[in-house]
Amino acid sequence: MYLVDTSVWLDYFRNRSTQAVTQFEEILNGNTPFGITSVIYQEVLQGADSPRDFSKLQNYLATQKFYYPIDPILSYEQAADLYFQCRRQGITIRSTIDCLIAQVAIEHNLRLLHNDRDFTQIATVRKNLILA
Repeated sequence: MYLVDTSVWLDYFRNRSTQAVTQFEEILNGNTPFGITSVIYQEVLQGADSPRDFSKLQNYLATQKFYYPIDPILSYEQAADLYFQCRRQGITIRSTIDCLIAQVAIEHNLRLLHNDRDFTQIATVRKNLILA
């Protein structure tokens, strides 16, 4: 099962040819299970170019499988610790939201499909983050 990051969705909807988009198309064509988080949903909607696009994205994405943090406090604490551990190792994560997305992927044992260097860096610190 996959968690598909915002970076992949935006490239996919903008018809950008990337390795992650190619892999996502294979997931779609193979009916492989995948999902998103609430913050991925928010970030993709924020990237809409028009009210019409916003509505189309909203209607499509709302039908996807959603993965949520397992614990309403501890999951966020662990995401913050992930950011802290990266910083202690000299790694600057540009988006704290990426730490939360990574934490959700870890908690649900999902492969994270992305096109964002933050996740590659996070995976060097958190070995149980499985990248696609």
